[in-house]
Amino acid sequence: MTRLKLAIPSKGRLKDNAENWLARAGFKLRQSGGDRGYTAELKGLPDADVLLLSAREIAQGLIDGSFHIGVTGEDLLNDLSADLARDASVIKRLEFGGADVVVAVPSAWLDVNTMADLEAAGARFRQRHGRRMKVATKYLRLTRNYFAQKSVGEYRLIESAGATEAAPASGQAEVIVDITSTGTTLRANSLKVLDDGVILKSRAALAGSLRADWSGGAKEVLQKLLASIEAVESADATSLLVVGGKVEESLRAELGLTEISANSFLSPSGKAVENARKLTESGVNSVSILKSDFIFSQATPSYEAFIAQFSTRA
Repeated sequence: MTRLKLAIPSKGRLKDNAENWLARAGFKLRQSGGDRGYTAELKGLPDADVLLLSAREIAQGLIDGSFHIGVTGEDLLNDLSADLARDASVIKRLEFGGADVVVAVPSAWLDVNTMADLEAAGARFRQRHGRRMKVATKYLRLTRNYFAQKSVGEYRLIESAGATEAAPASGQAEVIVDITSTGTTLRANSLKVLDDGVILKSRAALAGSLRADWSGGAKEVLQKLLASIEAVESADATSLLVVGGKVEESLRAELGLTEISANSFLSPSGKAVENARKLTESGVNSVSILKSDFIFSQATPSYEAFIAQFSTRA
């Protein structure tokens, strides 16, 4: 039986958030070798091997098929893959790890506010200094593609090995392409994002490799994992209304209720209180609002959508 290989970030907020997200779905992480170990297991998912790696290593491993699924940034997947549709697929976009990949220039460049302005500034810079302006980044492919799309050619790309936002102040580069979530670090380094300089709005994502070996039981383990994740999402999105009385079909349709039994209905969580009030106004004796940790269904849409990609590639 092929074991499912799952990779999650090895440290920082991404690791903590990924670990908490899995725990909510009933899969508690236990790290092998203590906090410094790079392998782990998930309680409740015994047929999965868990690897703890950097987000960049995870993205690369998904792209080359070293493991089946992983939690990493969409920015890295898009940067490292020359053809992401062939290499990997985002299964779930997660509610953490949000950041934008942006083009930033020194705030003192008052006349440079757009990518078109940057191209003009690059031409002037080359004429004045006898070289192209340098753009520092860890996102080489994303930068090349976006600059080409915006018809910017007056630059030379250099790969950043450290804190990219410090490159202009240290003289290593004039422009940077980097990730930012709040813009605070950019402002602290006297940098500004160009008006049309957002290359990609990125989030952490659970992604699956389209190049990994999915034979054996790996698909079944993935289905079990995703079924629990979707059960949590369904529970978050809905509330159970237990009604003391008959609810007419027309009122159920009006309120968007899904009948579970004669006296139990699912309601969108954001409308649960309002719907309960309307039910009592219609003559129902009482309405209780209950929250569940999990609501399972027979279908697992995210699993089915991911697996369907293999048939379209055949």
